[in-house]
Amino acid sequence: MMIDLSQAEWRKAAASNGANTGCVEVAVNLPGMTAVRDSTRPEAGVHMIGRAVFAAFLADVKAGHYDL
Repeated sequence: MMIDLSQAEWRKAAASNGANTGCVEVAVNLPGMTAVRDSTRPEAGVHMIGRAVFAAFLADVKAGHYDL
């Protein structure tokens, strides 16, 4: 299945700034999916993740389950 990303509304983390070169962008306005891409190389492709899976990942990050 091909998802049309032409209407994706990309946003970066609030902590992202010019000095930080390792940022990602997410688009959550797609039906049932979250799109994730490298903000420094948007032409390199997109990872598509189910919205519930991405929400679980974010909850785990906030709970400190990863060594970030």
